[in-house]
Amino acid sequence: MYDSFKSLKLDKRGKILTITLDNPPLNANEPGMHGELARIFHVINHDPDTAVVIITGAGEKAFSAGGDIKNMAARIERGEHEDWIRGNREAKEIIYSMLRLEKPLIARVNGHAMGLGASLAVMADFSYMVEHAQIADTHVKVGLAAGDGGAFMWPMLIGFTNARRYLLTGDAMTGAEAAQIGLITQAVADIPNLDRAVNEMADRLANGATLAINTTKAAINLLLRRMLDGVMEAHLGAETYTYLSKDHYEAVTAFRDKRVPIFTGR
Repeated sequence: MYDSFKSLKLDKRGKILTITLDNPPLNANEPGMHGELARIFHVINHDPDTAVVIITGAGEKAFSAGGDIKNMAARIERGEHEDWIRGNREAKEIIYSMLRLEKPLIARVNGHAMGLGASLAVMADFSYMVEHAQIADTHVKVGLAAGDGGAFMWPMLIGFTNARRYLLTGDAMTGAEAAQIGLITQAVADIPNLDRAVNEMADRLANGATLAINTTKAAINLLLRRMLDGVMEAHLGAETYTYLSKDHYEAVTAFRDKRVPIFTGR
């Protein structure tokens, strides 16, 4: 069932399946991993032997640092917009399929979570994070609208005032701060405590009333899914609009050249 997945590392412990974003040290979402994330949750729905899913990153430095910014600059310079279109379709499938996943999903945020990495963390049903790690939706810092889940889920979790504070600046917060305002479930001191919290919840859910747990999750997500239907296309359209801007190109080339970007609003 999972033989076709090469960029994601998959491990099974009883009824618990762990998905590892396996591109250390930053676990950036290269094209292969992005494509597999768009498929994996659909496949898990057809796996009767899995009751709980954990998603995490390889190593201890990052859960996922989001997209590869150097590749963004190269893609624009090559004029390969087909990659962007494919990535947009995949981003839509990632967010939709996370909400359609029938089994509980736990994010084990073992390090920094940026961009799409932050979206993966906050879209999970439970998110446990090392308290000193940072989380941020950094789209605006690279001249993009926060289209792949951030502008949708952050206001749902932390309210519009806090969401504006972080999404319009791209500023980061620590895991401890994220837990305090309700962006994640819980922050813990270190990796051993992270593993303890994640495994305790995973085991509890795996040994619980599976049908009741899954249908309750579906009931909770039903409202989110209906709301997402009304905004997802517009959010991805906004991201594409900004992808074509001079500010986006300036941001990614400045990052590549290790200089401060000069934005012009174009």
